[in-house]
Amino acid sequence: MTPAELGDAISIWAKDLGFQKVGITDIDLSEHEPHVRAWLDKGFHGSMGYLQRNLEKRLHPEQLEEQTCRVIVARMDYFPDAEQPLRVLRDPTRGYVSRYALGRDYHKVVRRRLVKLARRIDAAASEQDARYRAFTDSAPVLEKALGEKAGLGWIGKHSLLLDRDAGSWFFLGEIYTNLPLPLSRAPQQDHCGQCRACMNNCPTGAIVGPKQIDARKCISYLTIESKGPIPAHLRKPMGNRVFGCDDCQLYCPWNREAPQTAEPDFSPRHELDQSSLVTLFEWSQETFNKKTEGSAIRRISHEQWQRNLAVALGNGPATSKALTALEGARKSATPMVAEHIDWALKELRARPIQDE
Repeated sequence: MTPAELGDAISIWAKDLGFQKVGITDIDLSEHEPHVRAWLDKGFHGSMGYLQRNLEKRLHPEQLEEQTCRVIVARMDYFPDAEQPLRVLRDPTRGYVSRYALGRDYHKVVRRRLVKLARRIDAAASEQDARYRAFTDSAPVLEKALGEKAGLGWIGKHSLLLDRDAGSWFFLGEIYTNLPLPLSRAPQQDHCGQCRACMNNCPTGAIVGPKQIDARKCISYLTIESKGPIPAHLRKPMGNRVFGCDDCQLYCPWNREAPQTAEPDFSPRHELDQSSLVTLFEWSQETFNKKTEGSAIRRISHEQWQRNLAVALGNGPATSKALTALEGARKSATPMVAEHIDWALKELRARPIQDE
């Protein structure tokens, strides 16, 4: 196949493998570099030091994978058939888990499909010594910038990639290659306009400006990336969000008609889309390991899980079940979890019991 024929075929093969859209871009990220550097200079990355350590590889793909001249970017939708997100968020007795983490770990699902796509390209390529490397949020890759350049959408005010037809409920995966493939059409126009829905509805005010996220205030960062105590002033705004946060996506107008995924691997497991806070909090280390096997939730420890749930329980109704669960766990809790349990108990004991 010629490069042009190969470029056309890649879109077909990608869809056969479960991707909804694919684009091809060059590796010039100079337009995005000032924004990335300014974001890091402000300390908005918090404790995620790896973002700064591998900055040059993010900004220059050829430094991550030698001879790279093109990046194939693929999109896979993930919004599942699950309990309505806002319904869960409005029920303070249930725990909210970000939609992307309800099913199988996307790293495994997306990357395996990308590897299959790369092998198919390799079999059809006429170039000698063709090289490929697949990534899914697993290496220093500036994936949203590459996705925008590849024509898969525009970066919205919430800093996520947005597509007019698909919204933002999708994963991105990349294949770095030295094949001189034809580039996709020009990037999509920014269609956010004057809308501030994501900014106005962020529970902690983490979206401090268009495309400016202060991770130190972001609930996703606090419940997943942060290993230490959650700042006291940010605990109440967390509500019942125990792993990640989707509010900026839930209130985005472009997500009103976003498609539901047909990928079985992204269907909810273990009723994580609607479980009660008490049930989740009472998971032992063994139960946590079993229930989160093959899940993105494994990014956090059982200790972080209990920390997050203690905060959520403290934000919920003062029921006998909640108080009993917290008091029972306090005896064997680690110092960090104990701090959050004490906070939660103080919050609940200041309210009247709400048992029916």
